[in-house]
Amino acid sequence: MKRIFEENKKKVFNITLAIVFIAIIVGITFIFTKEDTIQVSTTTTLSNEKIEWGVKREKDHKQPDLGSKNISLMKKYDGIAMGNAEKNVVYLTFDNGYEAGYTASILDTLKANDVKATFFITAHYLNTQPDLVKRMVEEGHIVGNHTVNHHSMPSLIDEEIKKEIMDLHYSVLELTGYEMKYMRPPKGEYSERTLSISNSLGYTTVMWSLAYDDWDENKQGREEYGKTKILDNIHPGAVILLHGTSKDNMNILDTCIKEIKNMGYEIRSIDEFIR
Repeated sequence: MKRIFEENKKKVFNITLAIVFIAIIVGITFIFTKEDTIQVSTTTTLSNEKIEWGVKREKDHKQPDLGSKNISLMKKYDGIAMGNAEKNVVYLTFDNGYEAGYTASILDTLKANDVKATFFITAHYLNTQPDLVKRMVEEGHIVGNHTVNHHSMPSLIDEEIKKEIMDLHYSVLELTGYEMKYMRPPKGEYSERTLSISNSLGYTTVMWSLAYDDWDENKQGREEYGKTKILDNIHPGAVILLHGTSKDNMNILDTCIKEIKNMGYEIRSIDEFIR
């Protein structure tokens, strides 16, 4: 009788131990599943619909229409696209994916006119023109993040986006001691998901409210056209996008800066952005 009792006691103990073990495993699985769900939900619940930035120009130096979705998302994620409509302040930015031989002259012109600009660079630009990037920093300009490879951000998964931004971030920091905080999505393509990721990395997204087709190297030699596009469309709060690869921009920059000032506008750094 005693032997049977001991065997039953042992069976009960083993069953109890098995139940406890299973409960622990289930609990751990639940915890990790919950954590994974939280991590994924921060971005997968957000729309990844690709938005191509666009601006509808207005006449008589009025602010353009940026589109309701663009405006809504920029406001939600504290982005920069166009400043205060009541202030005659504008902001000058350049996209520099590669160097075409014009940036040194552009920097000379900015220095001569006491204007600070923002230069959005890629890893290719940093790797091939480190001295120019150092000069941008030394002369008080803002260096912005245009990602490592200039891919359309909505086409990338979360980790790829983080790598595209942060690999360039740390490379610039290592070279210059400068820590970037502004980024411009390559090709002007973004989604709410990509905005959220950029924000989570400590970056402010900067778009634009004034640009023209200056990026095409086959469409240079149109200096009057370029001046007209810039000066006729200048408006309060304008965030001006120019490409540093344009010879026309190099040639007309001094005239445009002087004329913008003569029109009563102040050219400020993005760091002094007025909403």
